[in-house]
Formats: sequence, structure tokens, C-alpha cells
Amino acid sequence: MATVYRLHPETPQARSVEQIRDALRSGAVMLYPTDTVYAIGCDLNAKSAVERVRQIKQLSNDKPLTFLCSSLSNISEYAQVSDPAYRLIKHLIPGPYTFLLPATKLVPRLVMNPKRRTTGIRVPDHAICQALLKSLGNPIISTSATTAAHAEDTALSPAELFDELDKFVDLIIDDDSSVGYQVSTILDLTEEEPQLVRKGLGWEEVVGWVEV
Repeated sequence: MATVYRLHPETPQARSVEQIRDALRSGAVMLYPTDTVYAIGCDLNAKSAVERVRQIKQLSNDKPLTFLCSSLSNISEYAQVSDPAYRLIKHLIPGPYTFLLPATKLVPRLVMNPKRRTTGIRVPDHAICQALLKSLGNPIISTSATTAAHAEDTALSPAELFDELDKFVDLIIDDDSSVGYQVSTILDLTEEEPQLVRKGLGWEEVVGWVEV
């Protein structure tokens, strides 16, 4: 049975954040809110936890996992960022955007796309995510907690989602937000010209920067 932490959405309680941080460092997997959807995540560097996230989501090892960073400078530690990509990312973050970028050696193989050696990174506009990132000091895995079986017309309530995943995760963070079904906008920044891979939240902001 997962431990539930009820956090204030704008000013998360420091003691609870520290307890969650310690659990993540020990390999815990959590269900937590982001600025797009509720996500399943863990410490990027906790290999056993990353493997559990893949099992929960039934993802094969060749499917890359997105992770959250706290800032643009944090992104540059885990990805190679060209000057044009830097300007675009700086314009958009924090926000509901996933950037596909060439991975550096700091990105675990278990997370990246093994063929392209690329990784998906986000900088969330979400107080709880940012508090956890700053306290942990490492990026956090972020993969949608909802599944294809739950279409928008059969959307889960937070209580139903918590109940469904309670046996699979160690921690549940409740901030009284909805589950969320609006995905992030994905931008491929691996080439000279950025490419819009998926229209999601905030895609209008990339007009003029990317061909849509």
C-alpha cells in the first residue's frame, strides 16, 4: 500500500518534500501531479526504480522515457543543446513542452532511445515538481499515469487513479488537482531545424519558431 502525501499545490510543505526526496533516493516509485498529467516517476539514477516504471507502464527497453529537469542549465548537463535550440527552449520553459535532444553520457542507457541516443526532457511549470527536483538534485522520470484503456470519455478521477495504482507505486502525491489528459507538445531539436512531433498543451507558442 502506497504512502500518500497531501501537498499544497503552490507551496508544498518542506518536510514532506524532504521525506519524498529521501524515498526517491532509496529507489521509490511515485505517482505525482505535473503541469500536464499525473505521472509515474522516480529518481533518474535509481536503476531498479526505472525498471519498475517500465514494468508498470509495460514499456520495452527500446522505448525512451521522458524526464524532468529544473532549468535550462540543468538540461545542458543531460543533453547537447545547439544555439538555436537554446533560444527556443529558453523562450518556452517552464511549461508543457518535451524536447527531444542528443543525450550526454549522464543519461542512463535504460532511459534514452538506444538507436538514436536521444532523450526527452521537460522543465515543468509546477511548484511540486520543481520543489522535488531542487531537493533531489537529480532529474525525475515522467511518464503518463493514464493508459490507452482510459480514453477521455471514461476519464478517471484522482481517487480512481490512486486506487488503480496503489499496489504498484510506493508514494502517491495528492494536490487536489485533476488527473489531466492534455499531453505536452513534443519538439524534436536533434537537427538544425526544429520539428513539431506532437501538438499538445501550449503548441500555439511554437508558431513562428517551428513549422506547424
